[in-house]
Amino acid sequence: MAQPARPAAKPRPKTKELPEHLKAYRHVWVFVELEHGRVHPVSWELMTEGRRLADALSVELAGVVLGPPGDGTDQAVAEAFHYGADRVHLVEDPLLAHYRTDPYAKALTDVVNAHKPEILLLGASTLGRDLAGAVATTLATGLTADCTELAIDPDSRALAATRPTFGGSLLCTIMTQAARPQMATVRPRVMAMGAPDRSRTGPVVRDRLDMTEEAIATKVLDFIPDADTNQAQLAYADIVVAGGLGLQKPENMRLVVELAEVLGAEYGGSRPLVQKGWITADRQIGQTGKTIRPRLYIAAGISGAIQHRVGCEGADRILAINSDPNAPIFDFAHHGIVGDALEILPALTAAVRQRRAVTRMAG
Repeated sequence: MAQPARPAAKPRPKTKELPEHLKAYRHVWVFVELEHGRVHPVSWELMTEGRRLADALSVELAGVVLGPPGDGTDQAVAEAFHYGADRVHLVEDPLLAHYRTDPYAKALTDVVNAHKPEILLLGASTLGRDLAGAVATTLATGLTADCTELAIDPDSRALAATRPTFGGSLLCTIMTQAARPQMATVRPRVMAMGAPDRSRTGPVVRDRLDMTEEAIATKVLDFIPDADTNQAQLAYADIVVAGGLGLQKPENMRLVVELAEVLGAEYGGSRPLVQKGWITADRQIGQTGKTIRPRLYIAAGISGAIQHRVGCEGADRILAINSDPNAPIFDFAHHGIVGDALEILPALTAAVRQRRAVTRMAG
């Protein structure tokens, strides 16, 4: 006779208790991205955010500086304290003069294993993304990429890292509960940068790179800085004008460019314009493009879906132009104009030109 089916076993709830061997991991670290004597500004944005997380956990905030001996490295250490670090972990070696994955990943991995931080934050720059993936893989820990928000879970003290998912249509919060350190990358301009305190100093913990040039497979043949390329520099522009599908056809993108020119601004657009070939990828604003934090952002004919919103909502002022009064962009814009962008953009351009002409005459 057939036996009655057993009821399905209930799934066991996942524990939030940290494994015993990981409880020694303490403190919040920020990787200071130093390249050719200059620190990427995302490092100081993350230092401000790291200070908030460290205070929430009642632990120290530390900066990690990797670089060659010299003034640039010394200045990066000093500035790490100015932006909130309580201590700095420093690895100085000539092999770190140029970024290469092998020596940087080796140096950062060794320092993490030696000092055991509970949280490690890196910028989601080209360098940071490459380094974060290599280090997380070596440490066999979790890495949440391109985060838009960081917080501390009050129950588990774990890092709650929020990022867009499903093509940017949803936001999800990820926690690494069974591995340390908890790693996250954040794109430039997502977090606000605090004001530096030039009076702050602190201890420097020196570590060494246990590696030789012969062990490094890659060699640097040349270096071309961003300033010498023709790519747009949207992330740090004071004013940005952007267009979307409301422009209707590629020729109308000139209306965005003309307004940007009279304002002394950069111009960009939403992802559909890149997909259609109206603008280049370096001018895309949004989750899969650039994150911007200008003083003024003018969005013309852009609906404002979440994947675009996360790339621009940090602007001091957002002016939205859209013919649809129910467009999502009006939910977070500071000022809105309901109307045809093809009519409003030329009117704005003419008004700015006239205002500047009057100012010149008065001067």
